[in-house]
Amino acid sequence: MADVITPRSVDYAQWYVDVVRAAKLADYSPVRGCMIILPNGYALWENMRAVLDRMFKETGHENAYFPLFIPQSFLAKEAEHVEGFAKECAVVTHSRLKIDEKGQLIPDPESKLEENLIVRPTSETIIWDAFSRWIQSWRDLPILINQWANVVRWEMRTRLFLRTMEFLWQEGHTAHATREEAIEEALRILDIYTTFAEEYMAMPVIQGVKTPSERFAGAVDTYCIEALMQDGRALQAGTSHFLGQNFAKAFDCKFQNQNNELEYVWATSWGVSTRLIGALVMTHSDDQGLVLPPRLAPTQVVIIPIFRNDVEKSAVLEQAGRIERELKDAGFTVKLDARETHRPGWKFNEYEVQGVPVRVAIGPRDVEQGTVELARRDTRTKETVPQEGLAERVRTLLDDIQQNLLARARAFRDEMTTRVDTYEEFKEVLEEKGGFILAHWDGTPETEARIKEETRATIRCIPLDRDAEALGTREEGRDMLTGKPSKQRVVFAKAY
Repeated sequence: MADVITPRSVDYAQWYVDVVRAAKLADYSPVRGCMIILPNGYALWENMRAVLDRMFKETGHENAYFPLFIPQSFLAKEAEHVEGFAKECAVVTHSRLKIDEKGQLIPDPESKLEENLIVRPTSETIIWDAFSRWIQSWRDLPILINQWANVVRWEMRTRLFLRTMEFLWQEGHTAHATREEAIEEALRILDIYTTFAEEYMAMPVIQGVKTPSERFAGAVDTYCIEALMQDGRALQAGTSHFLGQNFAKAFDCKFQNQNNELEYVWATSWGVSTRLIGALVMTHSDDQGLVLPPRLAPTQVVIIPIFRNDVEKSAVLEQAGRIERELKDAGFTVKLDARETHRPGWKFNEYEVQGVPVRVAIGPRDVEQGTVELARRDTRTKETVPQEGLAERVRTLLDDIQQNLLARARAFRDEMTTRVDTYEEFKEVLEEKGGFILAHWDGTPETEARIKEETRATIRCIPLDRDAEALGTREEGRDMLTGKPSKQRVVFAKAY
């Protein structure tokens, strides 16, 4: 199956689509811009969701669910919010269809809604309408809500997982008594996203804050994690927003504080989506197909029995079944593929394309000698090892694969991070190398807009403490374009 995948060096965009489809993660939908998430892709999302859900609940958050439809008047209440989302909204205007005199199916004119409904692009407005009813006193705070849902944002240019009209995500929405508590919450979530990206996805990220022109519509500050893909483009992998009191004011959500004074509630919202699956594909995969980090792989180990006749089949399958039980008892997700409709070589290819981290092959000679062939997906190397102690050997191997993927991605990210001081050097690096570029910025939106217009590169983030120190961006200098004073370097890149 690997021959259906376009090499990265030939066409990176096509390579990405080929890997997604060959690994059976997703397929195209009859609705333009939407996708069908196939079982392999959904199992991966379920694993991601399970880890994040546990991390949210460990920090006091509870799951809830809010309606898919939002009254249009709600969206209009927060000026920046409506401006940011107005061009992406799908609008419901009628409640039913009818067949007209020409036999055509049309919206029934008599079913026109009194108020249009917006198909959820994000839920701040409908949630803050509810919060305004639920919150009266400081005793009602904080509220820490998360929901797992789908959203619709009308996109013109789409790509499987990375940018689709409908996608799955989680969105957290919290209400607090003080500004400090809300900021602390937003940064706590950013740390959760960072831990998830690096320890589970094996994808190194930069923590930062967005510039005003790049922040979420309606936010005071947007914090983000930025990852670098193999083609040298950045991908925003998660955002956490400090909303200030903007939505509380829009929905008149006040509370009586401990001094018996009325004040507006402080807010955050935050989310990651199925875009993370696209990030995972582009961070680790190769020209043979998908490569998955073991901590998220739906199947960590596949066992492939090899036999030529019924006598061999009986002995091999007996040993393969025993190995399967042993590995499952050790806590691994294991698949024994005993199908006789496909040859072993075809299966080797199939599971390589699908990114299964470890492959165990066992044949008649292995039965006699008490061995198996153990292959790892990340390096595509294999060795013959004893069956005795296999579970611990597999555990060590999976841990090594997880760490190797992170180290490999971090080494690539570091190699593709460049410091520049002049605009000419900036444009040269952007064109010839790409990646993250650390450059001084004078802090003005005019300079930011000009650089974006001339180069298509954007300021991905202003690094926060953790990465500012590691990247050495906290140094004064002069803007590479205007020569004006600059307090720090920021991270530029072309991005998805």
